[in-house]
Amino acid sequence: MPEFKISASLEGHGDDVRAVAFPNPNAIFSASRDATVRLWKLVSTPPPTYDYTITSHGQAFINALAYYPPTPQFPDGLVLSGGQDTIIEARQPGKAADDNADAMLLGHTHNVCALDVSHEGGWVVSGSWDSTARLWKVGKWETDVVLEGHQGSVWTVLAYDKDTVITGCADKIIRIFNTSGTLLRTIEDSQDVVRALCKVPPSNPTGAHFASASNDGVIRLFTIQGQLVGEIHGHESFIYSLAALPSGELVSSGEDRTVRIWDGTQCVQTITHPAISVWSVAVCKETGDIVTGASDRITRVFSRSQERLASAEVVQQFEKTVKESAIPEQQIGKINKDQLPGTEFLRQKSGTKDGQVQMIREADGSVTAHTWSAASREWIAVGTVVDSAASSGRKTEYLGQDYDYVFDVDVEDGKPPLKLPYNVSQNPYEAATKFIQDNELSMNYLDQVAQFIVQNTQGATLGQASQGPTPAGADPWGQERRYRPEDAQSPPAPEARPKVLPQKTYLSIKSANLKLIAKKLQELNQHVISSGSKDLSLSPSELETVATLCGQLESSNVEQSPAVEAGIVLLYKVATVWPVASRLPGLDLLRLSAAATPVTATADYNGKDLITGIQSSGVFDAPFNVNNAMLSIRMLANLFETNAGRDLVTSKFEQVLSGVKSALTNSGTTPNRNLTIAITTLYINFAVYLTSAGRESMPESSEQALVLLGELTTMITGEKDSEAVYRGLVALGTLVKGLGEEVRTAAKEVYDVDDVLKNISSSGLGKEPRIKGIIGEIKESS
Repeated sequence: MPEFKISASLEGHGDDVRAVAFPNPNAIFSASRDATVRLWKLVSTPPPTYDYTITSHGQAFINALAYYPPTPQFPDGLVLSGGQDTIIEARQPGKAADDNADAMLLGHTHNVCALDVSHEGGWVVSGSWDSTARLWKVGKWETDVVLEGHQGSVWTVLAYDKDTVITGCADKIIRIFNTSGTLLRTIEDSQDVVRALCKVPPSNPTGAHFASASNDGVIRLFTIQGQLVGEIHGHESFIYSLAALPSGELVSSGEDRTVRIWDGTQCVQTITHPAISVWSVAVCKETGDIVTGASDRITRVFSRSQERLASAEVVQQFEKTVKESAIPEQQIGKINKDQLPGTEFLRQKSGTKDGQVQMIREADGSVTAHTWSAASREWIAVGTVVDSAASSGRKTEYLGQDYDYVFDVDVEDGKPPLKLPYNVSQNPYEAATKFIQDNELSMNYLDQVAQFIVQNTQGATLGQASQGPTPAGADPWGQERRYRPEDAQSPPAPEARPKVLPQKTYLSIKSANLKLIAKKLQELNQHVISSGSKDLSLSPSELETVATLCGQLESSNVEQSPAVEAGIVLLYKVATVWPVASRLPGLDLLRLSAAATPVTATADYNGKDLITGIQSSGVFDAPFNVNNAMLSIRMLANLFETNAGRDLVTSKFEQVLSGVKSALTNSGTTPNRNLTIAITTLYINFAVYLTSAGRESMPESSEQALVLLGELTTMITGEKDSEAVYRGLVALGTLVKGLGEEVRTAAKEVYDVDDVLKNISSSGLGKEPRIKGIIGEIKESS
């Protein structure tokens, strides 16, 4: 059987894709924490390309999704979705998001987390955190039966046949009901919270009738009589979703970043995703293709058919992002680097099973992860292992393990608080689930605990006052693609949305783990020495100077002193003359220094200014290191935080833009998301400067604005990432609104801004409320 390979990468959601459905070869549905359900239609092939419409826009996270096949009353079928607002919506897929739903199913009192349908039986089944499952007759749309007796959240439901429903619960019990609500039997073989169920095809060699998956990472195979006939081991963390292929094989996805294909109890393929969690997997019964939804906001299609494989560009980008993804060390446990094999292991040793993970110590001292592909008989790089830390940079020990946070949670008056450990690499809801289970608390606390974690670990975003760290894009030190849920509130209606344009304040990108960066710099310094380049290394006293500067950066109290200047100049040395692969900590600390002190802009860098020195080091040239370029551009954006920095970066306007263009060119046809967000943040700051009081009427401001307009329109045309497009539009709109008629005329007649806006509006991104709002503001200005 050939391997599954990437068929399409569907980008558009603004948050985790929590649920997917694949009813036929031409249509895919996805639901997200961004409160939308999207229909992706196949518009051309080969290679497969899709366009999406937003079919539903809710008020909170949408976590569950199901498709009810066509009936005479609903010839296009029905899409059912549910989530935090407790309401299940039934909607014909051809309807617009603004149209009324065909039905709103009311009855659950807590988050709806599971949905399934029985076309033969004419009903829908739902599961909720309210400890019930409910049956709803299609067309009647009222609760027909409440399936009770659960002692925790009903995480998963399965419409086994027209007369039978199976539920999986946080109380670790599987229950089998008939559609009258009678409990037929319970199965208590699961050792942990039951998270997923699926019907097993008759062709599966185990003879099982259905499968379950639990938080212990085990898939269990049962007969409908409740007999355990097999266990499948291989996942290394929670399993979130199960599905069955027409071939009889099973598909699973989970918190270990993987989708796995199982023939019987044997893993025949592992597909690693560049995400923390693969929340959902679904199968197209006609083609056998699969679709996944993940925490990196992307919906992906995979196929075994050669004619349905993605373009070479999409394949290359997927493999690149998997290889470059960061794996938080907490996911895999403590690593003794000294005992790891070197890269020669990958050439000399074969794996023992598909999906086997092997850690490798690279020549530069870093640790990379590789998985064994049994089909191609090769090791495939799936990421770099990194420390994970909160923005404070301080770890707290609890029960012998280091955590980013250890919260005190008061559950009952008069009793000592319970300890809630949390690492930023975790999903808040999963950390909350474990906390509740460990302390034998009611699952009713789950939402409160998860929201407590979110509120106490989340940074600021664009549009908020810059009081704290602004996580614009991922952090290469271990937070890449990490789960960052937004508040579960709906965005304001367009008419109530506050005006954004023109942007008046400069944006900076200052979130960091200084302790980790400093530690990495010391490790790499030792590697520079051991590799025979002692003349490039920092001496012990120089390392102490850098450590002192890091301490001041962490306390946000950087002095303007010779010692600080000496430390910054040492960072410049690291960032420009060390081996390219080792420059990251120097560039990252320069990025933070640029926002913290004017000394960064005024220091003497071997007779050069900072910008000229950094660019002449080749950071934007080929061979291209995307993280080095991204941090350099973040540094340029952060220079706007001080008067001296602003003077320096604006005086080098043409030079800076030339470097940015070079970076975009060398990053390829699909630039790294973190890079594009850094660039658009820089462009926002240029726009704010050019439109600031006293400058808006200067001829040179108009001239530079026109150049910047050209760069912006080129960059956002065809850009798929919503955050990059939004920031680009903020910069463009600030220029159009804040400058004179000459700029507005040029925007229309020279740069075809109206066409650019029209194209974005007609694409999927144009359906997002914030982008729709900013486009409306720009049109008002022009």
